[in-house]
Amino acid sequence: MSANPETTPDGAALKVAVPNKGSLAEASAQMLREAGYRQRSDPKELVLLDERNQVEFYYLRPRDIAVYVGEGTLDVGVTGRDMLLDSAALADEVLELGFGETRFRFAAPEGSKLKVADLDGKRIATSYPGLVRAYLEKAGVSARLITLDGAVESSVRLGVADVIADVVETGSTLRRAGLELFGAPLLVSQAILIQRRPVLASAATDLLVRRLNGVIAARTYLMVDYNVPQAKLEQAIAITPGLDSPTVSPLAQPGWVAVRAMIPRADSQRIMDDLWDVGAEAILVTNIHACRL
Repeated sequence: MSANPETTPDGAALKVAVPNKGSLAEASAQMLREAGYRQRSDPKELVLLDERNQVEFYYLRPRDIAVYVGEGTLDVGVTGRDMLLDSAALADEVLELGFGETRFRFAAPEGSKLKVADLDGKRIATSYPGLVRAYLEKAGVSARLITLDGAVESSVRLGVADVIADVVETGSTLRRAGLELFGAPLLVSQAILIQRRPVLASAATDLLVRRLNGVIAARTYLMVDYNVPQAKLEQAIAITPGLDSPTVSPLAQPGWVAVRAMIPRADSQRIMDDLWDVGAEAILVTNIHACRL
């Protein structure tokens, strides 16, 4: 245990909710590991104390996390934006975590050619009644919501509903059920870190957010090193401007410099091609394991 552990204002360990199962569970635990926190090795373990960082992790159903955080039982939690909004809990989004992206869409029988305005008076099956109700109220549409716990795509075929509103990844499940998407997404969701409303200052929470931001940046960027003629330096810097500016160092070979900069991971191959075209050599791209920006 560190001599001066970060703690919540009352001196207790920071209490963090983590999904115990589902699509967000392993990705959440992996991000926390990369941020330097212990995570459970036994999936049956419900509570884990990371003494070194003075953090208690509670493994809960993803849908329940917003409720626990909103009630103040736990300090922060990882859940989906869709589940936070559906719960109407007194919690706010603090940080997008960059994984678990899904889209929430309406779907109806193929050939229906419905629009959102046509939903007035219709029966809509969903596992997210709070989210759908808020969307329909904003759109000025009055419909009857049928709340189901999963597998809502079967509800139309079985005559329980006219339309469904559900999380869509590829859409293949809907097509197999004879349904087609319509209207714009109700919501684009992803994993987020949430905190009770109103958000209060906490050194421990700030540290957690700072570490998670470091993981996100390390996953988003790569480090590029290369040598380039001094005469081509301006062109090279235009390709790799870095976050603030690149590091430029003279080489022993006259007229040449070494350059180091962070580049977006998604553009790394194109950037290497562009650097080669302006005369750069010894172009090396490496992973960033951790950072603070």
